[in-house]
Amino acid sequence: MVLTRPDAPPTALWVVPVGDVAGVGRHVLDVVEVGVPGHRLVVLLPPGPLADRLRAVGAAVATAPVGPERGIRESVAAVRHTVRALRPAITHSHLSWADVVTAVATVGSPTALVTTEHGIAVDDLVYHGTVLRARLKALAHTARLRRADAVIAVADSTASTVQAKWHPSRTTPVRVIRNGVDPLPEPPRRGPGLHVVSIARLAPEKRVDHLLRSFALLRGMHPDARLTVAGSGPEEAALRDLGDDLGLGEATTFVGHVDPGPLLDAADVLVQLSVWENCSYSLLDALVHGVGAVATPVGGNPEILPAAAMVAHDDHARVARLVADQGLDPAVRPTLPAGWPDRAAMCAEVAEVYRAVAGRS
Repeated sequence: MVLTRPDAPPTALWVVPVGDVAGVGRHVLDVVEVGVPGHRLVVLLPPGPLADRLRAVGAAVATAPVGPERGIRESVAAVRHTVRALRPAITHSHLSWADVVTAVATVGSPTALVTTEHGIAVDDLVYHGTVLRARLKALAHTARLRRADAVIAVADSTASTVQAKWHPSRTTPVRVIRNGVDPLPEPPRRGPGLHVVSIARLAPEKRVDHLLRSFALLRGMHPDARLTVAGSGPEEAALRDLGDDLGLGEATTFVGHVDPGPLLDAADVLVQLSVWENCSYSLLDALVHGVGAVATPVGGNPEILPAAAMVAHDDHARVARLVADQGLDPAVRPTLPAGWPDRAAMCAEVAEVYRAVAGRS
């Protein structure tokens, strides 16, 4: 039996099926550090660096096998056990695996269900590989959204895609809450330069190979330009080979997974040529650090960057030209859109969703 003080704030259990700090892990850390007003957060996730970081900042953490590598049965059992033990007012899932598992594990529980959609693309094959697999996934998400009390989307484009693909009930609110980012206490003073960076998983959908080809053209015009590729993934060996083939060996450095802050402090322009993005922390961090940003006009990117910073992934000459323009003239670099939320505003909006859900129960 779990005893709860009558004056204790309601518990929100976050179910997160990843152990790494990047991507959704960054979002979890940001929310935990700020807190959701009026609620106690507990994060259920697999063991790993993210759990360690959360504990280091004083978060309430429960580790259990809740990821795809452990399978549906163990994941459902772990969520069900935690929900029964904590009796959370809200169970808030993040990412596809946790969304489906949580919907199954909480059948019969009075906990309210909230889900945040971080990574859904218009093109089903971006994340699912085959048409059949994409259709099965869509059916699963349509079914589990019938149990959701509220849906949070991190961009307008994400909300539109959820509505078009998964058809949530008309009575299930879908609210856009963008990833919040805090301004730096001392805004950087940027001079001209051509240190280009990429901060992305080294996977086909990130199109880092096209960045390398664009950078080769930039080097032809500006031999002092240099490129730092941050991130890891299955394409690393092929990308290193391509860099060598393009003669970029001395000008290009692969640094693996790094803290983006110090890298952006030393950068001039970030390039992101992804197939799809929802609400990119890499772009947001670049703008906060006074770094230029060039990206493909997909997903939530146009909600962050102006049209002048958008480019087709395979227009290598235009990519090189935009990088040179922004690198050599800091005055033309894009800035964070007016009214973009900071972390506290983001967390306050999450609290509003929680209160609305509680009011409906």
